[in-house]
Amino acid sequence: MLAVAAGLLIGASLGALGGGGSILTVPALVYLLGQSAHQATTASLMVVGTAAAVGALVHARGGRVRLKAGATFGVLGIAGSYAGSRASAAVPASVLLAGFGLLMLAVAVMMILRRRSQARRTPGAAPAGGARHAVLVGAAATGVGLITGFFGVGGGFVVVPALVLVLGFDMPTAAGTSLVVITVNSAVALAARAGHGGLTLDWALIGVFTGAAVIGALAGGSLAGHANPQRLSAAFTLLVLIVAGYTLTRSLPGLL
Repeated sequence: MLAVAAGLLIGASLGALGGGGSILTVPALVYLLGQSAHQATTASLMVVGTAAAVGALVHARGGRVRLKAGATFGVLGIAGSYAGSRASAAVPASVLLAGFGLLMLAVAVMMILRRRSQARRTPGAAPAGGARHAVLVGAAATGVGLITGFFGVGGGFVVVPALVLVLGFDMPTAAGTSLVVITVNSAVALAARAGHGGLTLDWALIGVFTGAAVIGALAGGSLAGHANPQRLSAAFTLLVLIVAGYTLTRSLPGLL
């Protein structure tokens, strides 16, 4: 039941917001379902990648996906995703979880700042252009790839702002397109980990979790066209802060 509940929540937030939901997958697998940190970051790639692919299809049917831009962003992040995956295997579990807690805090801060910048943003403001545009897209894509590979998360919390601020996408289109990027990065990172080998996974648990996440992503994708995105984002930010605090409380003593 815990796997189903967690999967539904994560899938729904991923489908509705286009990012952020995957940040809860690793803590759920570790603290609710008893997986090790390395098992959780690998299983998370399967759960998140599958749910993102399904969510992208839902958004595409609603006209909220720019496939070419999403695929390009994902391809630019392949090197980072591969490098992050290989590096993650060499990091102690306590360090990995502590870093993950700090990442969650950073995500919450980014989401708060993004909401404030959207409130102040001038309608019709132009996105970055020229060489600066290309550099920003490349840097964001590589960073997302590294985060995806290392922590087993989708990185939508970086992709969505990049698509809005750099490419000038509206929020619904950025959310839908980010799921394409997450799908590509998750697949590459998972392939890199599979090549490394040596890790035993609970396939039954992953199957249940993934199935629930897919159902949640379908519901979240449909919800995205009707719900207030600001309220969804605010509620999710609060949840991320709570889970980040719990993760750091549990992991930091292991570093002392």
